[in-house]
Amino acid sequence: MIIIDGQKSNFNITNFSNLNELLVDLMSREHLNNRIVTDVLVNEEAFSEIYPHQAEEVNCRDVHKVEIKTMGLSEMGVNIARELYKVIHLMSEGTKQVAELFRRTDDSEALEMYQDLLDVTRDFLGMVGALRDEFSLTKSAPFEEAVQELSGLFSEMLEVQENEDWILLSDLLEYEFQPLTERWKNIVATLREDVRKAAARKN
Repeated sequence: MIIIDGQKSNFNITNFSNLNELLVDLMSREHLNNRIVTDVLVNEEAFSEIYPHQAEEVNCRDVHKVEIKTMGLSEMGVNIARELYKVIHLMSEGTKQVAELFRRTDDSEALEMYQDLLDVTRDFLGMVGALRDEFSLTKSAPFEEAVQELSGLFSEMLEVQENEDWILLSDLLEYEFQPLTERWKNIVATLREDVRKAAARKN
């Protein structure tokens, strides 16, 4: 039995050799265009790949029920845009903590948190870029300025890090990076509204 978004489908599990083949075939169907798989349950248990192509190892002879839950691309975009505001808040608070740790000369913990902050910031910018591309949003002047400023600040911070000038790095974090993350709150609010409108047009 194959259930898609709560509805029993006409597809038969025995028509497929493994779970990967089943999922690829189902997602290629027209009625699932512009939808993202959010959950897969195999024999009533949640399934997610721990390593690439793991689904190919699940033989359909051992499967009696597959349940697939999906979400519309537009709905997913709106949800991601909503989460970005939370990420900005985490970045802002994290920046204050890292700067304080550097000032207390707790370099080991500070560097660990600093690396996490950089990773989160890169992921944040990646998500913002992906949303803009997916919904074909035009780039606004405040957005372009904020991206350029953040890129320039990134370069400066990396140079200071190489010189191991932790006090200067803490100053950059507190007096430049942290205010910049606060400015991003308004940019994200605008982005969220743009995504909502674009999603409504797609629907």
